[in-house]
Amino acid sequence: MSSPTATAPVQRRTGVARIVTASLIGTTVEWYDFFLYGSAAALVFNTLFFPTHDPLVGTLIAFASYAVGFLARPLGGLVFGHFGDRLGRKRLLVLSLLLMGAATFAMGLLPTYAAIGVAAPILLTLLRLVQGFALGGEWGGAVLIVSEHGGERHRGFWASWPQAGAPGGNLLATGVLAILALVQSDETFLAWGWRVPFLLSGVLVVIGLWIRISVSESPVFLQAQAQAAASGAPQKLPIVQVFQRSWREVLGAIGLRFGENISYYILTTFVLVYVTTHLGLERGLALNAVLVASAVHFATIPLWGALSDRIGRRPVTLIGATGMAAWAFALFTLVDSGEFWIICLTVTTGLLFHGAMYGPQAAFVSELFDTRVRYTGAAIGSQLASIIAGGVAPLIAVALLGRYGSATPVALYLCAAAVVTAITAAVIRETRGRDLTVDS
Repeated sequence: MSSPTATAPVQRRTGVARIVTASLIGTTVEWYDFFLYGSAAALVFNTLFFPTHDPLVGTLIAFASYAVGFLARPLGGLVFGHFGDRLGRKRLLVLSLLLMGAATFAMGLLPTYAAIGVAAPILLTLLRLVQGFALGGEWGGAVLIVSEHGGERHRGFWASWPQAGAPGGNLLATGVLAILALVQSDETFLAWGWRVPFLLSGVLVVIGLWIRISVSESPVFLQAQAQAAASGAPQKLPIVQVFQRSWREVLGAIGLRFGENISYYILTTFVLVYVTTHLGLERGLALNAVLVASAVHFATIPLWGALSDRIGRRPVTLIGATGMAAWAFALFTLVDSGEFWIICLTVTTGLLFHGAMYGPQAAFVSELFDTRVRYTGAAIGSQLASIIAGGVAPLIAVALLGRYGSATPVALYLCAAAVVTAITAAVIRETRGRDLTVDS
């Protein structure tokens, strides 16, 4: 019979792997729902829900409704963070998945503008708000429950797997749309085909819930909760504690997310508009290019997380941010070639630099905050960044393209965003190896 000493590491690793799987699948489903709207805004909603005489204007309005989802994310982060720090990570992760799935499924049933007029875009926008609220609570909980189950040595690697849920969800959303574009005519796709991926969300949510319900609560949270109960001292609201003691960490989280957020939505959402509307190329070409790039992105994010366990969170983030700042100027010049594989390689390279910022980010942000406020601090910092960065990125990029008729201002915008994250990574403290059970 094996001794307890010999078997403990194996049991621990098996537990972490199960937690990672549950977080990855749940996060992939939530991001599938969220990104599906962005792809549909670029390809379908501009004509079905926001019809205008100018296709670019219709797209601009559709992206405005897309940005509304980001406005709800900080509120979701605040609400989910508060209860996640009080009640636990697991319950809130189940709730976020339910809300997201219900909103997305309902989008697939909505009548269009031609059927019910202005009520169609209003209902669509309200459902987008629900999506944003749910996702605002998802990110913090998913990365924290993994970070708090794993040890210090491999935390960057384990915590990066829920991060891979973002390209995983985008890969799934883009893949479904690409298949539909391949097997359906444009007329059929616009008539009813676009509804299929939204309705498919219902099936994915059931699978995600079944797996997510089976995981255990974070041991770090349970320990902190027991210590707080034993002390008998009154506990301040988590949001109050965050802004009293951890406001610098919140600013650090915003800075780390700033360039990463903007670059991701430029590379995966705006590029669809640029290729189809500005260059006049086929929708399938744009979708397939993002599909290939997202597959590589998904596979490499954990590698960046693992590298951060070896050399630190800051150096890996700096590699991504400085690389993105430089690549911004080559990006659209290469995409302008119109060649499928050149576009694929261009977007893939950009997403590799993005992955270097995104992979270590889960552990990096988790390690900035103490356990009693970690969900609130991580969620607020990350979701405030979503408003000022990711939420408006496609909107700003489309507006710049429409105003100047050139992608050069968009490249400058992307470069400036990456510089903000590079500066943040250069000045913020290194967190690799922090014991999450000990307050800083």
